Amino acid sequence: MSMGTAERRGAPEDGGAARVTARSASEAPDRDIPAAGTGGPARDRPEGPGRRAVREQPSGYRTLWREEPARRRRLPDPVRTAAVRAVIVVAVTLIMAMVAFLCTMAESWLAFPMVIGSVAGTVVATWGVLDVWVTRQVWNQRHGVVSEPSSTARAMRRERRRARRQERSAERSQERIRRRSGASRLSHP
Repeated sequence: MSMGTAERRGAPEDGGAARVTARSASEAPDRDIPAAGTGGPARDRPEGPGRRAVREQPSGYRTLWREEPARRRRLPDPVRTAAVRAVIVVAVTLIMAMVAFLCTMAESWLAFPMVIGSVAGTVVATWGVLDVWVTRQVWNQRHGVVSEPSSTARAMRRERRRARRQERSAERSQERIRRRSGASRLSHP
């Protein structure tokens, strides 16, 4: 038994009282060790639509993790970029503030520059957080998440539809012209 996955069964605790931990038959102490009465090699399950190949374990195995669908959708790329930038700026500002505090406590010459840097960092961090909010609002409005009559996304979709209609009508008229000129050539040898 390894130390990480070993269970204490019947080990005396506090004056010799023995305590036994019991697990259900479907739960194994380790994912590589089958539960009592089960065993055998793992087999590959065929891939389903949109699924990765999942190893099928005999009924006594406990998997290391279970894939669950995400509760939230992934942030759009521009919003995620702004959020990462804001987190980095806020983290650096917090570190600068902590260093400024410690330098002030130690009466170091570095305290004043660090305080100035912390103040500047606070301004930049505020800008970074506002940038995330503004980027998110702009993305929502442009990509049709906000369902309001004033949404820019509706106007953009309307323009795209109008442009597609015009392209299709122009293609149809060109096709008609080609057919007419082709038909006239055949009728006049």
